[in-house]
Amino acid sequence: MENEKKPTEETLQKAGKGLKSVVGEFKEFISKGNVLDMAVGLIVGSAFTAIVNSLVDDILMPIIGTVLAGINFSSLGITIPWGNHPFIAIGSFLNTVITFLLTALCVFLIVKVMNMFRRKQEEKPAPPKPSKEEILLTEIRDLLAAQQGKETTETEEKKD
Repeated sequence: MENEKKPTEETLQKAGKGLKSVVGEFKEFISKGNVLDMAVGLIVGSAFTAIVNSLVDDILMPIIGTVLAGINFSSLGITIPWGNHPFIAIGSFLNTVITFLLTALCVFLIVKVMNMFRRKQEEKPAPPKPSKEEILLTEIRDLLAAQQGKETTETEEKKD
C-alpha cells in the first residue's frame, strides 16, 4: 500500500506546482495594462451605448416620427396572418440600426480627434542635438566675432 501512496503523492505535488504556475501566469495576465485598459473601455463603452440608446429612442425617433406624418417607430411592424400571427418589429430594428450608426459615428469622431492629437505630438519632435563638430565650430565663430568686435571698437577709439 505504501508503494501506491508514493506515486499518488508525487502526482499531487506536481499538480499543485502546475496549478501555482497557472495561477501565477493568470495574475501576470490580469495585471498587465492592456487587460485593465480593455476592461475600462468595455465599461465606458456600455455606458456610452446607454446614452446613445436614449438619444435615439427618446429624442431622435420621436422627431423622425413627427416629420414622417406621426409614425410611431416602436409600434411599426408587420403581423403575419398565418400560424400564431407573429409580429415582425421593423420599427425596433430601425431604432437598433440608427443606434448602431450613431455609435459608430461617435466612435469614429473620437478616434479622429485622438489621431489629430497624436499627429500634432509626432510632428513636433525635439530638434536634433548638434554634433561635437557643430558645437566647436559655433564656439569658434562666436570667439572670432567677439575678437572682431574688440578690434573694431579699438580702431574707432584711436580715430577719436
